[in-house]
Amino acid sequence: MKRYSAFAIAREAARWHMGWERAWRSPTPKAKYDVIVIGAGGHGLATAYYLGKNHGIRNVAVIEKGWLGGGNTGRNTTIIRSNYLQDPSAAIYEKARSLYETLSQDLNYNVMFSPRGVLMLAQTHHEVRGYLRTAHANKLQGVATEYIGPEKVKELCPIINLDGPRYPVLGALWQPRGGTARHDAVAWGYARACSDMGMDILQQTEVTAIRQAGGKVTGVETTKGAIACDKLAIVVAGHSGVLAEMAGFRLPIESVALQALVSEPIKPCMDVVVMANTVHGYMSQSDKGEMVIGGGADGYNNYTQRGSFHHVEETVRALVETFPMISRLKMLRWWGGIVDMTGDRSPILSKTPLGNCFINCGWGTGGFKAIPGSGWGMAELVARGEPGPLTAEFGLDRFREGRFIDESVAAGVAH
Repeated sequence: MKRYSAFAIAREAARWHMGWERAWRSPTPKAKYDVIVIGAGGHGLATAYYLGKNHGIRNVAVIEKGWLGGGNTGRNTTIIRSNYLQDPSAAIYEKARSLYETLSQDLNYNVMFSPRGVLMLAQTHHEVRGYLRTAHANKLQGVATEYIGPEKVKELCPIINLDGPRYPVLGALWQPRGGTARHDAVAWGYARACSDMGMDILQQTEVTAIRQAGGKVTGVETTKGAIACDKLAIVVAGHSGVLAEMAGFRLPIESVALQALVSEPIKPCMDVVVMANTVHGYMSQSDKGEMVIGGGADGYNNYTQRGSFHHVEETVRALVETFPMISRLKMLRWWGGIVDMTGDRSPILSKTPLGNCFINCGWGTGGFKAIPGSGWGMAELVARGEPGPLTAEFGLDRFREGRFIDESVAAGVAH
């Protein structure tokens, strides 16, 4: 793989950009792999990348029924933060946030990480108490956050209205090293690095069955034929329940749509991410000038990847009070992604009833921010067959044992 650099750009400019090679290969499937990862979204590609980088396992196939990054990875609002309440959550999200800081250098691919900071508004006295508690917990966890007053909020985000008649801004939980990244670039960067290590990324290849013998997975049936493997990792977000059913076990999750939209592009007016749980919305400004707006998940189970007018109206109406200027903007486009929600709103990274099958799911509305940490922990789980420090608390057995990691406030509404 040729490295990207300023010198490479200059060289290719001199020869009319005719020397660029494809970012990743489109190979024919082999008969067998050491590991098959189902799902070529951010989490699946990161799992494959860290299997190769950290554990030397490179005979890996990443199978995707659609196109690379065409699921939730390409349909989210790119927020990155780690200020969660519970210790296991803070650990894996902080690992992810720290990996994002150097991800462009690690992958030799610009993922456009922007540590612009994340504000989580407190608009009720209950939220003030909750965020003060989180700030204290984060301090003990080594996560750099602080609770700030409304004057500091206004300084960081001048377009905000502090004195809304229903929900005034009383303060905010501020994580200055949170931010955003380019979602497509994250997937493309991981794919390019995986392909360079000799891994096969098989797009337009749907898994139709999971082959088993003696309580273990022996391979998968796909639309391109049967492929054998020694280990299987299921990393398919909203369709996790479908794949689990193929493998013969059930998951404590439900799948719902999460919707978002962007406005027409305008001049720069907001250089932080703002999340407002009480009014059920969040907003940032993209590099192209669009206001990226999102809200909560649908209230009913579904597998749609489209937006709905009533949800757009509800989200924008909620945000107009806090950001009056958006009332004058036109919507450019809107979309939906399928998220899988657990009862405690925390993910599952776990062994399964099949001895050599592992699953990564249940990230709900907060999957993008976790991609590097999720891949790091999942790769360790698959390589060693046992959970490591990042994933030990996120096993399936916690639901049977009642060891919930309750992030319903931190993850159930905000992102």
